[in-house]
Amino acid sequence: MAVHMSRFGCWCRIQRFGIAACRQYSSSGGGYPNVSLSTPLPGIPKPIFASVDGHEKYETKITTLENGLRVASQNKFGQFCTVGILVNSGSRHETKYPSGIAHFLEKLAFSSTSQYGSKDEILLSLEKHGGICDCQTSRDTTMYAVSAEVKGLDTVVSLLADAVLQPRLLDEELEMTRMTVRFELEDLNMRPDPEPLLTEMIHAAAYWGNTVGLPRFCPVESVEKIDRKLLHSYLRSYYCPERMVLAGVGVEHERLLECARKHLLNVKPVWGMSTPGQVDCSMAQYTGGIVKMEKDMSDVSLGPTPIPELTHIMIGLETCSFLEDDFIPFAVLNMMMGGGGSFSAGGPGKGMFTRLYLNVLNRHHWMYNATSYHHSYEDSGLLCIHASADPRQVREMVEIITREFIQMASTTGEVELERAKTQLKSMLMMNLESRPVIFEDVGRQVLATGKRKLPHELCQLISNVTASDIKRVTTKMLRRKPSVAALGDLTEFPSHEHIQAALSSKDGRLPRMYRLFR
Repeated sequence: MAVHMSRFGCWCRIQRFGIAACRQYSSSGGGYPNVSLSTPLPGIPKPIFASVDGHEKYETKITTLENGLRVASQNKFGQFCTVGILVNSGSRHETKYPSGIAHFLEKLAFSSTSQYGSKDEILLSLEKHGGICDCQTSRDTTMYAVSAEVKGLDTVVSLLADAVLQPRLLDEELEMTRMTVRFELEDLNMRPDPEPLLTEMIHAAAYWGNTVGLPRFCPVESVEKIDRKLLHSYLRSYYCPERMVLAGVGVEHERLLECARKHLLNVKPVWGMSTPGQVDCSMAQYTGGIVKMEKDMSDVSLGPTPIPELTHIMIGLETCSFLEDDFIPFAVLNMMMGGGGSFSAGGPGKGMFTRLYLNVLNRHHWMYNATSYHHSYEDSGLLCIHASADPRQVREMVEIITREFIQMASTTGEVELERAKTQLKSMLMMNLESRPVIFEDVGRQVLATGKRKLPHELCQLISNVTASDIKRVTTKMLRRKPSVAALGDLTEFPSHEHIQAALSSKDGRLPRMYRLFR
């Protein structure tokens, strides 16, 4: 009877006040059953938050050692740190050597050294500190990095110094690397995503036979040529302290400096004394041009839902280096163009309001991709648009992209410009939430300029970009000879002269072609 009456009373309250009024609360929260989550709880002391004494603890600190090695650190709260060595060395420096040395060194990284008998020993040593290691090479930088617990900093710096300066380069390791490189080259030509291959081709077209136009991936004919003697010759020229930066995020600067002096100051590399006088200091020479690769794309992606056969193109124009003031307006322009694949979904945060979505993908259903890329180096840069479509519509696709290049120089709307600037700033700040990204940013900036611009400085530079800046840099860019890369069935692909004529016209249209017979 008592149970029945309590149920009846509860039902009456539900009818009168609603379900929320009769919800049962736990004993810990029973004292505040009707307080909204947006209202502070009554009777609770006001919280006291930790304060930061200015920006001093979080600014990048840089010290140059007696041998020329730069040590840069950025403190960050947490138990883990990311520490690495960045070297001013990449595929652009292989003018006097067979192409592919940087690719080989990337695959040989963290193999056996003077202290460690094998890669497994290195990984076991890192596991004691919850660590992982990686090496990445680009056209102008080689980066050795380790993420581990802060208390293992001395071990990490010791391991990095050994991996960079004391690699054994054993015959079996070189042979395994040759197999790995051959596999990667085969995979590069078979993968459904053509973007890495197109990026190689557009750089070769833009900087024919020099600096950043040299192959980033080892060519097949160079695989057997690269041996220990050749690698030592290259390392002797480019792996010297003046061309290196030891960067750390999540560590105290004095402690990192102490480890650097201990493990990197008076160490003789395995290849002997460095000869920095033999460094290739060539400036990037933009040539423009076209690189085409006829290829059957019908069997690239087999399966129950295969990707249709597509022809892929990339058209690019020279911009500027990341050291110039115009780099920021070009970054905003690239964000304004945006784009992506035809299957992308989402709201404004996914870039659905960028020009390549609004003007290209939304209006031409037969186009599968239209994406803008901006590659920037210390002496040049390249703004490209990558597009994909059915081989029968290649000519129309090229004309649509050339029109977009011409329209870049038109007046930019205030809303469009502010959206692009806001999106660029938000992308910058979100990326810099990640410790490895901060490490790469610190290392690359210090390696290139000897200092680091902080995020709030970059955001201010982005905010200062105006519509006239966009028009000015675009007009300057459109005067350059275009670079073109094309992959797939190229039967309907227009000539380089026609593409150049379209980019020199007022409307971006290709010259008309008249045929007597179809």
